[in-house]
Amino acid sequence: MSTKDIGQAPGAGNKPLSKPAHALSAPAVIEELQANKDDGLTVAQAKELLTTYGTNELGDGAGVQPAKILLRQIANAMTLVLVMAMAVSFGIGSYIEGGVITAVIVLNIVVGFWQEFNAAKTMDSLKSLSSPTASALRGSENVTVPTIEVVPGDIIELTTGDTVPADLRLFECVNFETDEALLTGESLPVHKEPLLELDEDTGPGDRLNVAYSSSTVTKGRARGVVFATGLSTEIGSIAAALRATGSKVRTVKRNDDGKAGPHRYAQAWSLTATDAVGRFLGVNVGTPLQKKLSRLAILLFWIAVVCAIIVLAANSFSNEREVIIYAVATGLSMIPASLIVVLTITMAAGTKRMVERHVIVRNLKSLEALGAVTDICSDKTGTLTQGKMIAKRAYVPACGVFSVEDAENPSDPTEGRVTLKDSAGQDASKARAFDVSTVQDNTHLKSFLDVAALANLSTVWQSKDDSTWHARGDPTEIAINIFGCRFGWQRSGMTESQGGPWKTLVEYPFDSDVKRMSVVMSSSQTEEVQVFTKGAVERVLESCASFYPSADAEESTPMTEQQRLKILDTVDEFASQGLRVLALASRAAPAELDFQTDIKRDLVECDLTLRGLIGLYDPPRAESAASVAGCRNAGIEVHMLTGDHPGTARAIAIEVGILPSRTELQKLPKDVSDSLVMTASSFDKLSDDEVDRLPQLPLVVARCAPHTKVRMIEALHRRRKFAAMTGDGVNDSPSLKMADVGIAMGMAGSDVAKDASDIVLTDDNFASILNAIEEGRRMFDNIQKFILHLLAENIAQACTLLVGLAFKDARRLSVFPLAPVEIIWVIMITSGMPDMGLGFERATPGIMDRAPQSLKRGVFTTEVLVDMLVYGLWIAALCLGAFSLVLFGFGDGQIGIGCNETYSAECDTVFRARATCFACLTWFALFLAWELVDMRRSFFRMQPDSKKYFTQWFYDVRRNKFLFWAILFGFVTIFPTLYIPVLNRVVFKHEAITWEWAIVIIATLLFFLGVECWKFMKRAFFRRQIAKHGDSKSVEMGSTTSEGSDAEKGTARSQGRVNSRE
Repeated sequence: MSTKDIGQAPGAGNKPLSKPAHALSAPAVIEELQANKDDGLTVAQAKELLTTYGTNELGDGAGVQPAKILLRQIANAMTLVLVMAMAVSFGIGSYIEGGVITAVIVLNIVVGFWQEFNAAKTMDSLKSLSSPTASALRGSENVTVPTIEVVPGDIIELTTGDTVPADLRLFECVNFETDEALLTGESLPVHKEPLLELDEDTGPGDRLNVAYSSSTVTKGRARGVVFATGLSTEIGSIAAALRATGSKVRTVKRNDDGKAGPHRYAQAWSLTATDAVGRFLGVNVGTPLQKKLSRLAILLFWIAVVCAIIVLAANSFSNEREVIIYAVATGLSMIPASLIVVLTITMAAGTKRMVERHVIVRNLKSLEALGAVTDICSDKTGTLTQGKMIAKRAYVPACGVFSVEDAENPSDPTEGRVTLKDSAGQDASKARAFDVSTVQDNTHLKSFLDVAALANLSTVWQSKDDSTWHARGDPTEIAINIFGCRFGWQRSGMTESQGGPWKTLVEYPFDSDVKRMSVVMSSSQTEEVQVFTKGAVERVLESCASFYPSADAEESTPMTEQQRLKILDTVDEFASQGLRVLALASRAAPAELDFQTDIKRDLVECDLTLRGLIGLYDPPRAESAASVAGCRNAGIEVHMLTGDHPGTARAIAIEVGILPSRTELQKLPKDVSDSLVMTASSFDKLSDDEVDRLPQLPLVVARCAPHTKVRMIEALHRRRKFAAMTGDGVNDSPSLKMADVGIAMGMAGSDVAKDASDIVLTDDNFASILNAIEEGRRMFDNIQKFILHLLAENIAQACTLLVGLAFKDARRLSVFPLAPVEIIWVIMITSGMPDMGLGFERATPGIMDRAPQSLKRGVFTTEVLVDMLVYGLWIAALCLGAFSLVLFGFGDGQIGIGCNETYSAECDTVFRARATCFACLTWFALFLAWELVDMRRSFFRMQPDSKKYFTQWFYDVRRNKFLFWAILFGFVTIFPTLYIPVLNRVVFKHEAITWEWAIVIIATLLFFLGVECWKFMKRAFFRRQIAKHGDSKSVEMGSTTSEGSDAEKGTARSQGRVNSRE
């Protein structure tokens, strides 16, 4: 039973409540929904409620629509051409050819419908993976669930940038505001008050204790209980309006008085008609590659018309039925009927493969773009590193340096031990064990721990069942919270909501520009109001006015420049060990400020007292170093843009291979080494011209702000690079949109960042970016392969048919080397399925050892165009040679009369020659697909590292099952067409062959020999180019980046090498 079956009014909630949710207190709503704000729903409860109330969606997704797919298969330009050919055939009385074309049309529609239907189902299933997610409390664990699986009674946590997944009755808010313009039209964010109980007739815009589905969190954080999902939400009441699709009719331009002349109406309707034709032809819908191939299909149509005219002209525009139908068949041979369908299937299959490799494609354009990426701008925390932080060091000026030893579990404060040494520079051997039970005697340590516990939004708790420790929240805050727990300082026992003395008055969330977060809290025990702040060391230090220099200091000492430098030395020491360093500070809140009003954070985050530093270790992912090395080998430069201290960023960058080792750095020219690591402030101070004059764009940008990411993308574009950018926060949206490929984090990313991205990483892992690029290259290669196969086949058919016009009978009419039905058969059997098999091919060996491809050239590189001509002409020459050999070499050379129409004794040789040519063309077109599995390597040696020197090809042809059976099917089906009586002579206009098979087999051997010789010459050419240029990446004729780009000049050096890209 779904929500629409329950009969509730929109916005009233799925389950009947005693009053509307906004008119009840939050505890009352929770009680009536039988929810639990501390533990949330169990998995079983959530499943049962999902069955009861249905999915949380508005029903605006049309899903897979078979009728529309069928209509697209019938009403498209390719089918229209076939229908025209069918009409001509029936019109001139060629009923056999017309019947065959009709069968082809039906088969194309059925197969195309089935393939596109399956592709549509695949894409529809993947849409749910890229849909918004919600942070829900399930079974005491904070889990991420798809928004459509949110149910009434779920406890939802919201932070800045989130999209509210359902209508919530809020019960906990800190500076929480939402943008409700979609629902109420109110342009300003709405501040929420969870403690309010409103009148039942309060309008939606005034329900300040409710967060509405589809609104966006603009500020703060909150928790609430779901009381309405799907069509029962407020937004559900206007779902019909939201479903309205944009009109495809162009609007009429009017003057200031609202009037429009007749020419404006004519203009609007002509543009509307042009748009409709463009959609029908496919030139203004789909991805750039789909549009380009649609334009190619139109070009080939006009070439087909020219070919048909040539056929008619060669026969003096005879009105003979067979001449006309041959002209039609010649034109059809140039039409790539399966081109767009195969492309659609290939892209759908590619997106499905990417999901298996932890990448969700939100924008199909990115599939084409991924293979061209030359630079990746990546975050550090959670992407290159594990995102599982442990506080390893803490510096309290009045106490010394605390170290946590032998701790591996980031959420267990009982694991490991704490040691203390008197100063940061002291030898580690001087460290002594610290008794955490003595913390109550240490005022300064207690002040430090107060900040660690209270300027913190994470939650740490111990399970009552098995005594295991759990944590939820940001990894950085969890690590700091766990550090406090080691000393018995646990936030959950200190705040008012958990029975503690501290109550939050104001919270200033972390801001990527100021790089600090603060809370203002009051104590019910002492009635004091305190400000607790943590953040980047430089930003906190600039707000600090004092510190406590020693354990016996009762009064704070003014913060001098000398002391700041000393603290920064400690920061550098921590950072050199790969630790992320934060500063903790506090102060008594200014008494003159009224915290019930909106107060600027500058008035609060000033005159602070430094309490200490904390160093967090976030170990690099095991696969990060290999992935970075893989990027360099693929001609891709990796830039790390992080908010961390420069020393921390440098240490991690060296560890994962983004930067050379310190020894190798010293060997580089000073201007190069200086530009490799920069702070955001240094980079932002440079003008665009100064950035462009840098010998190398920085590989590491520390203390990075959102606008710095935008400037980095702009700098890369000015250097003609193709950049991918990762991001997770709201402020990352501009850089994600500006990047050629925007990459959002699926686990830690905000909904706003995901909406701005092209792809989403489900595991937030840098290695998945490399997987996505490999898949992008594989797909690009496969598209090249099936386009090359299709067009080489078209050239072969066109040349065979047009040159074959030279064979004339006594009436001076051409005797055709291929009959019209043979032509249609070859198109049907050798194109669609084998091309689709090529689209499913796996990545060729060494695909990540070459430069990124050029989107400027696209799939039609010089290599592809030359291959197309060579293979097409070679196949045509062999087919015409086989035809001529049977007719003139071993036959009597007599071309009978009427051999295009019916079989006779004098046409026997022509019919045999035609059958031989038909067999050759069919086999060559099928075997060419196998040859194109690798465009350069020998068909007999596609796996260069294999020890099966003579039999490897036997395993290769069976590896791609779809391609293998498609070719085998085409190979076998030629025999019935040759040997079934009536079918051979009457329909296909050829005769069963015997000894002619020797010619077919020899021609097939020559086909393989010719293709292999051409590939050998290509390999020799590229080897000479490599020897000449000294870098394989500079001579990738088939897949280079744009002229002058780094990838063409060779980006890969040994690990830690830096490109001198000049």
